[in-house]
Amino acid sequence: MEHIVPWMNHYGYIVLFLSLLLELIALPIPGEPLMSYVGFLVFQGKMNWGLSILVAFSGSALGMTLAYWIGFALGAPFFHKYGHYIHLGPERLEKVSQWFSRYGNKLLIIAYFIPGVRHFTGYFSGINRLPFRKFALYAYTGAFIWAGTVISLGKILGSQWKHFHPAIKKYLIIAGIVIAVAIVLYLLYKNNKAQLKAITTTILTRIVHTFHSLGRVRFLVTTVAAIGVILFIVMISLIEDFLANEFKQFDEVVSALVPLVFTSDWAGWMRLFAYAASWPALISVAVLSLGWIIVVKKNRGLEAFFLCFTFFGAKLFEEGLQHIFHHLSLALSHVEHLSYNFPSEHTLMVTVVYGFAAFLLIRHLENPIVRMMIGTSFFLIEILVGVSHLYFALKYPSDIIAGYVFGGVWLSVNIVLLEINRLLRTTF
Repeated sequence: MEHIVPWMNHYGYIVLFLSLLLELIALPIPGEPLMSYVGFLVFQGKMNWGLSILVAFSGSALGMTLAYWIGFALGAPFFHKYGHYIHLGPERLEKVSQWFSRYGNKLLIIAYFIPGVRHFTGYFSGINRLPFRKFALYAYTGAFIWAGTVISLGKILGSQWKHFHPAIKKYLIIAGIVIAVAIVLYLLYKNNKAQLKAITTTILTRIVHTFHSLGRVRFLVTTVAAIGVILFIVMISLIEDFLANEFKQFDEVVSALVPLVFTSDWAGWMRLFAYAASWPALISVAVLSLGWIIVVKKNRGLEAFFLCFTFFGAKLFEEGLQHIFHHLSLALSHVEHLSYNFPSEHTLMVTVVYGFAAFLLIRHLENPIVRMMIGTSFFLIEILVGVSHLYFALKYPSDIIAGYVFGGVWLSVNIVLLEINRLLRTTF
């Protein structure tokens, strides 16, 4: 990379075009670091953002196309015999073949984000005589997504590009794959509207049937229980990663990106969302929930008890967790970066208090649109509270996510216990 940078500074667009063209023919050129550096030059005003993406797309698409026609012309026997000279021998062909078997032609979109795969998908497509129109649709779409994502990320990181590029690469792959999957889903929808409509109708019919069979409340509780089980599994994984100190890179990347996305213009809103996690706000929501319980007049004593138990128990749960992880952090003091705020008190309490209030409203209200609006508002408040604490650098991102997960486990357990007690009272 250091050998290309001087050339990049003098002949930017030409070097960008040729480098990506040659990389997609399987030459060892660092395409992603190069495009990230181009994004940095865009940030400095030395290159044009739109033109850079267009040039990178053109070089990538042409390189992939040349690889396709070479593979098409020479065929599999040639690569089985001579492919090892360009690292495309029988073993590599078999590996790419397995990837194609798993993902189909959509691999041509995803492959750009997978080192060791993108260099050979063009050859493989040609060897297997994939129709050029189909190849071009997926390959060119992938080239544009890849170029746009990497260059834009370099532009967003700006002056912090050099420091965070090694850590960004892993999350860039994930982000690119998510975008690529979204494009694939759109193409599938566009080309298979009738079949998808029929499948969706069948699934919705079964859900409605299940909903009516179980009853609205039982269906809701079953869903909460299932979410609780999933969150418990995630919680175990988070604890293992915390003790192994696996969050450092993730925390650095997210902490760098948040202030770049949410500028100083967001300060007022962020203060408001941060206040939503304060004790005055949490106590207010709990008091309003108690008022709702009194108004509804359905198992008031039971619901009031579980409201108090969930609220105060969550605080004890959070303090107990932080005490345990604090001592574990001291025991692992030879490992850097272990947090003393794992999990975050604020996101854990917001999840529990706002979540319990939302459950009570959704359970007793009949209007489905209102229930949906309440559920959506709950999730939005949760997310924005977490973002506000990142914005003001109050917690590590891993602490905030852990707060969501641990809070979700505590909330789901208490909701299930509440409904079991309600059922037992009704039965006996």
